[in-house]
Amino acid sequence: MEKLLIAIVNGLVEKKEEASVTVSKSPEDITVYNIHTAKEDVGRIIGKNGKIIHAIRTVMRAAASKNGIRIAVEIDS
Repeated sequence: MEKLLIAIVNGLVEKKEEASVTVSKSPEDITVYNIHTAKEDVGRIIGKNGKIIHAIRTVMRAAASKNGIRIAVEIDS
């Protein structure tokens, strides 16, 4: 799952060396993926009216549902 998110993020940002993803677990047993990018690239991840991040979350949830896990995708700037 993490590799999928990294591949998506690296395809969107200009400064690929500053892009990373961290994974943590919430108390509700939800896997949380935090996207870290350069400040200039945050807008590329969010997109107009949040359409890009919404699409990323949709793809990640679909992949997670196949594995029977619950996830959340957040952006850390």
